[in-house]
Amino acid sequence: MTSKQRASAEYTAKQIQVLKGLEPVRKRPGMYIGGTGEEGLHHLIWEVVNNSIDEALAEHCKNITVKLLPGNQVSVIDDGRGIPVEIHPQTKKSTLETVMTTLHAGGKFGGGGYKVSGGLHGVGVSVVNALSENLKAIINKDGSVWEQEYKRGKPVSAAKKVGKSQATGTEIVFTPDPRVFLEIRWNKEKILEYLRHQAYLTHGIKITFIDIRNEELAHPDDPIGREERDKEEKKGASEAANTYTFYFEGGIITYLKTLNFGKEVKNEPIYINRKEDSTEVEVSLQYNDGLKSKILPFTNNILNPGGGTHLTGFRSALTRVLNDYAKKQGWVKKKEETLSADDVIEGLVTIVSIRMSGSPQFEGQTKDKLGNPEIKGIVYRIVKAGLEEYLEEHPQDARQILGKCLLAAKARRAAKAARDTVIRKGAMEGMTLPGKLADCSSRDKEECELYIVEGDSAGGSAKQGRDRRYQAILPLRGKILNVEKARIDKMLSSEEIKNLIIALGTGIGDQTDQSKLRYNRIIIMTDADVDGAHIRTLLLTFFYRNFDFLITAGHLYIAQPPLFKISRGKEARYAFSDKERDEIIKNIQAIVPSNKYQVLNKDKVEERKSLNAGNLVPEASNVNIQRYKGLGEMNPDQLWETTMNPEKRVMLKVTMEDAERANETFETLMGSEVDPRRQFIQRKAKEVKNLDI
Repeated sequence: MTSKQRASAEYTAKQIQVLKGLEPVRKRPGMYIGGTGEEGLHHLIWEVVNNSIDEALAEHCKNITVKLLPGNQVSVIDDGRGIPVEIHPQTKKSTLETVMTTLHAGGKFGGGGYKVSGGLHGVGVSVVNALSENLKAIINKDGSVWEQEYKRGKPVSAAKKVGKSQATGTEIVFTPDPRVFLEIRWNKEKILEYLRHQAYLTHGIKITFIDIRNEELAHPDDPIGREERDKEEKKGASEAANTYTFYFEGGIITYLKTLNFGKEVKNEPIYINRKEDSTEVEVSLQYNDGLKSKILPFTNNILNPGGGTHLTGFRSALTRVLNDYAKKQGWVKKKEETLSADDVIEGLVTIVSIRMSGSPQFEGQTKDKLGNPEIKGIVYRIVKAGLEEYLEEHPQDARQILGKCLLAAKARRAAKAARDTVIRKGAMEGMTLPGKLADCSSRDKEECELYIVEGDSAGGSAKQGRDRRYQAILPLRGKILNVEKARIDKMLSSEEIKNLIIALGTGIGDQTDQSKLRYNRIIIMTDADVDGAHIRTLLLTFFYRNFDFLITAGHLYIAQPPLFKISRGKEARYAFSDKERDEIIKNIQAIVPSNKYQVLNKDKVEERKSLNAGNLVPEASNVNIQRYKGLGEMNPDQLWETTMNPEKRVMLKVTMEDAERANETFETLMGSEVDPRRQFIQRKAKEVKNLDI
């Protein structure tokens, strides 16, 4: 072994790196905020807001204001007690600087500062400081105003008194560090949704959100003259137009009613609020006539998308109580009729909120899942007692709830029989694939892709134009069933859906085996018109509800066929948007200017239009523009060249960054309730620029 090899093989104290202060956060931000994309960026706001919410839970804060300022700055203001500023006995620095620059330094580690909190006070705000280009802390406390500024986690100067004030509270103003985050772009709707959650869950708190990001409307530094006064007036008007205030007297009951708005409900909201030892459990639940459930678990006001022990305790209690009641009433007599955990949550909307003292044990810094084992039993006992009382006191509601659950159990048994038939059919026929499927020859699923094509005509072109080695084609006849409105037994009675399930190879429901997926890419290819968009939406609904792993694993795509073919002589170019079409024609116009151009439709009927007649497209002589109304209008070579050739095609990958928002959108657009869908269309109608009917 050479000296160089020996040196590289050494593993001694020299190779152990000790990171000090906030260095670990800047080295590995994903460990603390979950990543450096959109979720991690917004997590900075959540951490600061959580500190203010903790003050509210401790009954020291009534108002929180969040502002988006010019230059990507964010301000979070509360009227709580204010972070202490006196010298800390251990660090010999101000307590403010200690909290802002030291991990695991705060008032939530048993020092008596907080009985209930989201936990990790020192971690949250210090992490924000570490990942901010600039941060300023402004403290109103004990009749004075204190300030301290930081740059990338390090103090610029010591905490100093800058004025007098009779108010109390903390303001944190920070700018995320562009060296850390891939892109700094605040999502207003995401922030509003989060703040709305907090207002629902915290009694008596008023949360205000103000968006004044427009640079022109920022405060001027110079003395206010006429021009500056105009800016100030604009700014005031802008703030009013972009100010949102959340205050909900009814708490989670109001939240529950909002979630069930526009739906036919089966019972009045059930509300349970009890305390065991130092843990408070607050639950509100209600059933609607839908097939999907919505269960939102919170710990100390922090949403836990991954669930946890509180959710396990809730579901166990719900299943036990409803089964006991059904047996007592004689509605369940056989073992096979027993309600499952899935049966009792069909159409259920519920909020499970717990507040506990001490430090909640979360899986990961982003608090995705609660891990405290003792919470399961506490939630189980409280929910069980509360539900038993409710069912005894409200027999009509109990009948409605159990009727829905028993129907869900019956449908589950029917669905299992239908699903087994589909799987058995595949097994008995040696996994014989649907006759309409033109499969590929390769058995390497990493390179294989399945095109789901609208109509036999387009399917024919795709089959002829494809690369048979790795591209499979499955044509669909018309519009598939809207699975948002159907249980699985009805869904599996659809021949088109059965063909699709067999082609995928994974099975469906609780028997899904993701490892048996036959294709690495599933590509939806529909016409660029209203019907095509509808079919695409139906397919997306089908995959989202039954094969969401295709989306989360990045297997699902949407093909982008061109809208126009622009040709002049033997030269042809394709445009995928009106803007791209205009650019191509401008380039041609620069070579051969003219006053006319031709538009050819499928039937080769020539139509001439004048620019002065309201046509927005630049004109050129001897230029033919063909508008493709459907995939069937392309011959196989054109379809391959524009839409299926991996070297030239454009595809959209379907992602699911915000599952909750996606779920609500699918419920609104594809559900049975008309009013929410009409309101959605009315809200979004103005955003439609080019409607092709």
